[in-house]
Amino acid sequence: MPSLNVPQAQFLAMEHKFRAYVAGFGSGKTWVGCGGLMQHFWEYPRINAGYFAPSYPQIRDIFYPTVDEVAFDWGLTTKVNESNKEVHLFEGRKSRGTVICRSMERPDTIVGFKIGKALCDELDVMKADKAQQAWRKIIARMRYKVDNLKNGVDVTTTPEGFRFVHSQFVKQLSEKPTLGAMYGLIQASTYDNEANLPDDYIDSLFQTYPPQLIDAYLRGQFCNLTSGSVYPNFDRKLNHSDAEIKPGEPLHIGMDFNVLRMASVVYVIRDGNPIAVDELVDVRDTPDMARMIDERWKQRGHAITIYPDASGQNTSSKKASESDISILKQTGFTINVGSTNPAVKDRVLSTNAMLHNGSGERRMKVNTRRCPKFTEGLEQQAYDEHGEPDKKSGVDHVNDAGTYPIVRLYPIVKRQTRVSSLTA
Repeated sequence: MPSLNVPQAQFLAMEHKFRAYVAGFGSGKTWVGCGGLMQHFWEYPRINAGYFAPSYPQIRDIFYPTVDEVAFDWGLTTKVNESNKEVHLFEGRKSRGTVICRSMERPDTIVGFKIGKALCDELDVMKADKAQQAWRKIIARMRYKVDNLKNGVDVTTTPEGFRFVHSQFVKQLSEKPTLGAMYGLIQASTYDNEANLPDDYIDSLFQTYPPQLIDAYLRGQFCNLTSGSVYPNFDRKLNHSDAEIKPGEPLHIGMDFNVLRMASVVYVIRDGNPIAVDELVDVRDTPDMARMIDERWKQRGHAITIYPDASGQNTSSKKASESDISILKQTGFTINVGSTNPAVKDRVLSTNAMLHNGSGERRMKVNTRRCPKFTEGLEQQAYDEHGEPDKKSGVDHVNDAGTYPIVRLYPIVKRQTRVSSLTA
């Protein structure tokens, strides 16, 4: 029997056409990926496969020795042809097939052959656009027409932030759940493979990497690796809700003003807790936003309360004679706004406390399918070099909109300490 830990065995048992094994350092990613190739050759002999790595040195230094060990574990032997970048698999003297090896660094070179199985190793090491180009080229090679053959692709990688694998295997499925029959994901940690590692391996990771990198490189979790995450308490699964707007239900809408990039996040309050159930993003200006909210919800009997950016009380860039908030009031919305915006720190603290507080409660939920941009924003916004939420990534507008209602409705209560002086 092949040597596999629990998540590795679960991965190879998956029936999906596209399978991803996302895991930390030392978790046996290339090992299980090579196991998938052996699985293929035992089921479909003489149907060639492909191995794709970020660079040719990785093929030489990692794949060649690993595939030799894994083949032996599966009862096969290998013969490496380095000049042609091929690995031939044998059962005794009988050929089981060939693995064609290519670098993904130059996707344009992935041409001129066909395969029935592919392994993309450490795909997220590459930039997202390069990884997508390579993925498309690899998919184009999958064209064997054989009964029951899936022409499937396995991906094995360490999570390197919110890059291609997250987009393909998490975000895409959140937007189109029907793709779940085609895409499957296993996330594993270094601990799952601890029995095969040196005794001090895991301790050395803790000593070497900061906390956010430990989540990725030890626990195999997608997280922001550029800098500290503004909303680290948000979890796409644990903070998810399937809730949708009910007829006549009061709506609480946070709004951020930006010409051509206005954003709103729509909440309902149930059992005293907020649930983000819809969003409007990249809207042209305040009149357009007011019209859309009026047509979609106010005219259908919903009471609307807007929690806007306080700067909207200044003169609007759209109509010099009116402020943004005046436009909203004229549409008949209730406005909940202070004279100035709350401190950014207070807004972030309030939101993080609602997402996951010290008692383990997740009071704030998000319908991640109905609010994909807000979901991305909560996952991806990082702090910049000045310690402020980053404004360059493009996710700040929807995050600002989504957090204005939270700080107004669920502010952090600051304890006041009073010191009394005693007089004789």
